[in-house]
Amino acid sequence: MSQPVQPPNPPQQPFGGQPVDGNPYAGQPGQPAPAAPTGNPYGQQPPAPTGNPFAGQQPGQGAPFGGGAPFAPAPPARNNILLGVAVALGAAIVAGILYGVIAGSIEREVGYAAVGVGFLVGFAASKVGGSNPAVIAASAVFSIGGVYLGQLIGISMILSDLAQIPFSEVVGDHFDTVTKAWSEEADFMTYLFLGLGAVAAVGGAKKAG
Repeated sequence: MSQPVQPPNPPQQPFGGQPVDGNPYAGQPGQPAPAAPTGNPYGQQPPAPTGNPFAGQQPGQGAPFGGGAPFAPAPPARNNILLGVAVALGAAIVAGILYGVIAGSIEREVGYAAVGVGFLVGFAASKVGGSNPAVIAASAVFSIGGVYLGQLIGISMILSDLAQIPFSEVVGDHFDTVTKAWSEEADFMTYLFLGLGAVAAVGGAKKAG
């Protein structure tokens, strides 16, 4: 009886080993197994660009090229000396006119009104120009001028009523008479009100600062 002839090269299992537990992708011992397909053809691809170059940064990371926020807001400037002095002058003129109208209407000076003139001037000037000594000094000087202006306006209103002439004519044509009347009527209280205006201006400036 003849024996069956064996094939010269019997087929070998892929990768030189037998399937492990029915898994055809299991490799030989000591070799990493190949990754199984996940069914998602895009699973291993990097994320698509979103159009935002900073999308991948974590919260709290700084802006590119070093440093923090690229456009930090600038702090408001409060140390403009010239602007503060200009505001002091304007406030002194406005407050002085109001003080003169009050004094002329009641035909007497009011200490609280003089204090109000100085406080308003110092507070407004310091709010704009800061607590600079030059701004405070200008506020005190302009407050004295504001109170003085108010006294002249008050006297002009009184003379206008006494002479029965328009207020504008008293100021325009007889201003020397107004200043002469102020010099003759000035007393301790007159100068005290001037001083109160200056002191109140310093207080207003410190309050604003």
